[in-house]
Amino acid sequence: MILPPSLPHLLHALPHLRLLAVTMTPDPGQLPGGQVLQKLTDGLGGWALALSLVGLLIGAGAWALGAHSQNYQQSYSGRKAVLVSGFAALLIGAGPAIVNFFFATGQGVH
Repeated sequence: MILPPSLPHLLHALPHLRLLAVTMTPDPGQLPGGQVLQKLTDGLGGWALALSLVGLLIGAGAWALGAHSQNYQQSYSGRKAVLVSGFAALLIGAGPAIVNFFFATGQGVH
């Protein structure tokens, strides 16, 4: 196989391209409005948890009413609402750890 004349020169220059590496250190405080963004995130997390609690309470009520009235569909819907609300609360609580895990894993890629 014969390589074009310019390709060996390009392959020889590849190790020098590593000098152009960029870095990133996420810090919301470096931009204007960083504190506002943090407060907004905290507030949205609080509202999401409150809505998860409301969904859990309504689902538990529907589950109980369905079970006592022999209404399988209502019981199933209530049970599903309880599980979805609980899983939502789990994800809201674990959200920062999940994002940090994937960010740290991405930082390890070379």
